[in-house]
Amino acid sequence: MAREIWKPGNFIYPVPAVLVSCQDRDGRMNLFTAAWTGTVCTNPPMAYVSVRPERYSYPMLRETGAFVLNLTTVSMARAVDYCGVKSGRDVDKWKETGLTPGKASSVEAPVVLESPVNVECQVTEVKELGSHHMFLAEVRAVQVDGEYLDRNGKFHLEKAGLLAYSHGAYYGLGEVLGTFGYSIRKKATKPAKNKKKTSRKPG
Repeated sequence: MAREIWKPGNFIYPVPAVLVSCQDRDGRMNLFTAAWTGTVCTNPPMAYVSVRPERYSYPMLRETGAFVLNLTTVSMARAVDYCGVKSGRDVDKWKETGLTPGKASSVEAPVVLESPVNVECQVTEVKELGSHHMFLAEVRAVQVDGEYLDRNGKFHLEKAGLLAYSHGAYYGLGEVLGTFGYSIRKKATKPAKNKKKTSRKPG
C-alpha cells in the first residue's frame, strides 16, 4: 500500500504521561498532565515541560520557576486523565483524585507521593515558541519510592508499571525486550565439558 503524506504535526509517539506539580508564592498547589516533556541534557542534568500560556498552572511556573515531573503508573491512569481534562480553576485536583502531596527536597513545589519517581526541577529559561512555551529546567533532585529498591540498592523502575501516552490513548509499558547494548553483547558460551579418556584393550 502506498504511503500517504500528511500535513506537519506532532506525531512522535509514545511519550511519557507525567503529572506536573507546582505551586504559587502563597502555597496554592496544582497538578496538570503533560506529555510534551523529557530529557534535555545529562551534564548538567536538565529536563523540560512545554505548557500553553492559558493553562491555570502557567502563572505558577512563571512565578516560582519550579515544578516536579512525577512519573505515573497504570494504577494512576484515571487520575492522570482527570488532571489533563479538568482545570485547577474549577476543582481541587488533589482532593478529587486522592493523590497525596509531599515535600520536595530542593524546589518550591510539591511531589506526588503515589509516583515512583519525582524529578524536582528549577526553571533556567523559558522559550516562547508558539502555542506552547518551553520551560527548560535544571534537575535539582530526584526522589524514588523505596518499594522498587532491592536489597542491594538497585532501583527496578520496570516493576512500577509505567504509563505512556500515544495518539490520544494511555498504555501500560509492555515486557522488557532487551537492555541497553544487548544487540552487540556477546552471548555467554558454556564451557566445554571435560571428556574422560578411555583406553581400548587390544584384541
